[in-house]
Amino acid sequence: MRLLLLAFFCIISFSASAQWWNVTKHKRYPQLVTAGLRPIQVKPVGFSKTVVSPLVLNQTEFSLSVIEHFTMKTAQHNMRFREYEEASYNFRDLAKVYVQLNKYSEAKWFFLQSNNLSRQQNNDRLTIANLMELAMVKTAIGDVALAKQDLDEAYLMATSRGWQDDAAAVNRRLDVLKRTKLAVASTTESYAGAVQSAL
Repeated sequence: MRLLLLAFFCIISFSASAQWWNVTKHKRYPQLVTAGLRPIQVKPVGFSKTVVSPLVLNQTEFSLSVIEHFTMKTAQHNMRFREYEEASYNFRDLAKVYVQLNKYSEAKWFFLQSNNLSRQQNNDRLTIANLMELAMVKTAIGDVALAKQDLDEAYLMATSRGWQDDAAAVNRRLDVLKRTKLAVASTTESYAGAVQSAL
């Protein structure tokens, strides 16, 4: 019997799918354009206008890694298509993410890249902001002398442009740097005194 059915299906050679039994044809509707409707206009989405939300200090490590990945892809896109001004902002956002993750060497590198691009684009406001942030990263690493050089450069740039608000912000950062330098100096003196008394 099986052999007979096999021979019958091979001779007739029709498909055993369920669609074969559906003998009614579906009604075809005309396309939207021929039906008198206008086609939908889709505006291209540009990566250069994408803005990462402001970074909040209470973000988790996972959310920071998501922001890092998204910002890295956006920066790669902007660098590929030579949109250097947007890429400098992307590098600054990446550096801020790395500061929150306590990865100071990566943050320093991305602040330097952002600073180089902002200087090429003559974006002095971004350069001043990058120098202030870079100084804080260098202070956290322990390069207090280099941090002071960056803040001095930012102050000279702000005063030469006549931007008093930026000059005041740099002065506040210089005060913080001086207090940090004094705190580090007093800690090392007390440590050296403790070592001398132990000997």
